[in-house]
Amino acid sequence: MKTQKDLKKNARKNLKEHYLIFVVACVIATFIGTEFTSSFSIVENKILPESTINESQKVNQAVKYALKGEAEKSKKTTKEITEEIIEKDKKNQDKVFGRSRGVFAMVINAFSTGSIYVNFIVGMNSIIGHPNITSIILIGCSLLISFLIWMFFINTYQVLSRRIFLEGRIYKRVPMQRFLFLLRTKTWIRTSWTMFVTSAFYSLWCLTIVGIFIKRYSYILVPYIIAENPKIKTLDAINLSRKMMDGHKWECFKLELSYIGWLILGTFTFGITEILYSNPYRIAALTEYYASLRKLAKEKEIQGIEKLNDVYLYEKAQQKSLEQKYEDVINVLNKSKNNLEKPKGLKKILADYFGISLADTKEQEEQEEVKKEKLKIYKNVIQGKEYPMRLFTISERQQRRRLDTINYTRRYSIWSLLVIFFIASIIGWLFEVTLHIIDQGEFVKRGVLQGPWLPIYGYGCILILTVLYKFRKKPVKEFFLIIVLCGFVEYYTGVYLEYTFNGTRWWDYSGYFLNIHGRVCAEGLLVFGLGGIILVYILAPLIDNVVQKLNIKKLVVTCCILLGLFIFDHIYSYYYPNQGKGITNIELIVKGKRKNEKNNYI
Repeated sequence: MKTQKDLKKNARKNLKEHYLIFVVACVIATFIGTEFTSSFSIVENKILPESTINESQKVNQAVKYALKGEAEKSKKTTKEITEEIIEKDKKNQDKVFGRSRGVFAMVINAFSTGSIYVNFIVGMNSIIGHPNITSIILIGCSLLISFLIWMFFINTYQVLSRRIFLEGRIYKRVPMQRFLFLLRTKTWIRTSWTMFVTSAFYSLWCLTIVGIFIKRYSYILVPYIIAENPKIKTLDAINLSRKMMDGHKWECFKLELSYIGWLILGTFTFGITEILYSNPYRIAALTEYYASLRKLAKEKEIQGIEKLNDVYLYEKAQQKSLEQKYEDVINVLNKSKNNLEKPKGLKKILADYFGISLADTKEQEEQEEVKKEKLKIYKNVIQGKEYPMRLFTISERQQRRRLDTINYTRRYSIWSLLVIFFIASIIGWLFEVTLHIIDQGEFVKRGVLQGPWLPIYGYGCILILTVLYKFRKKPVKEFFLIIVLCGFVEYYTGVYLEYTFNGTRWWDYSGYFLNIHGRVCAEGLLVFGLGGIILVYILAPLIDNVVQKLNIKKLVVTCCILLGLFIFDHIYSYYYPNQGKGITNIELIVKGKRKNEKNNYI
């Protein structure tokens, strides 16, 4: 059995190697209320502004009216709150947290003013016909939903976090997909039930003075046992935890007590040190403790220990075993690429940093085939850096077969990029025209150009595919970089158009939630972010597949004609821009300040 000093030393080592995912695992636990709830004390103790308190009181009053069946009073109250918010917002149209326009503002206002709750309650009353019955149903539904969320997510999440910490002991890499571990092994419901029964047993023991302290440590290993074997029976997991902890409860208590200094420090730092360090440190140490107890239980051959049979959580698989299970993957990795000509000079720069291919079609297809196959393998697994899921005692769920033709790491030819540019520009134009028809009930040709295209969408797509080429293998980072890039493009384009056309604005997000000078807003950037992800990982590869099948001569002629028309439109629109009602918002730039003359924009 390792000493407390050794356990902590190994815990610090594991935390250093897996800092990000360990912290993320604990932050999620803190946020949903599974563990470490005191770490968010800085939020709980925050003093709300008086205006927010008054607004909250009015919302509560509106809900009370609705529950009493006084529909008119409740709706009138929420309407007054909304009008106050919009009135305050209109006083400063450049305010970042605008709440008078846009989808985000509508959603936030619906919750903050209580209108979403009021409308729901009023609707229920109209169906049922009696406010008291409505109240009983709402309370019952609330309790049921709260219980289901607790059982299937909050109480179960601990198993997922323990799985991540267990893998982090042995392997250098723990993928984010481990958060779906129970889902992929089809054991989520079984695990939720086991954790529910464990909580129920402990709750009953808490009715006794001794049970509060003793039984906590009797059941403390249950999440680890399930994380190792999710298909273990409920009572077997509980009994095994009790047997493994027999004679070690005081020892575990002292281990937890040794972190009292970190808990005190967390109080003075409003939970920041707990979130960023001590929480994952404590779980990492407890994970080491579980591994030691497991080893000791194996040596003693206690009853039921054979059910903990995930060998590769505690030692790496032999290369021979990996080669047998991942033979198909290794064959792809060993595929010879010596015959492929490597680009040089400008070709190399464009290919390696921007994903632009100037190679001939045959060579490009060969290179893409090799890269496409690499997407299907787990190189880190074969190298022993990641847990080998093919050797896990429970087979992962077979995912639906994806389209083999979608290879998002590919490089795009100049012609493919041009086709994507025009498709994106035309779709962007159709999107904005459609929005205006839905919102205003009239057709308006959007954009500064005369043709049916909005080049800002096209430029954004091309920049996403080229400037962010190096980040395609990291979807999360790609998503946030797309938002930043599109935000810069939209803001710069807005400034350029304003100063080129004497202050004319073709869009204005003033009043939208989280806007910057009315040129960009949060909901627009979120749409660009999601759209960019769909573009990178689905649409662009599919478009490129079609382009590669086209006759190259016809493709070149078509692209040249479209490019010629586009350039001509640019020149013409420079002197005669597309303006008018529903298209532009005319503003004069006077000594650095904007003075609104019209407000005909969407």
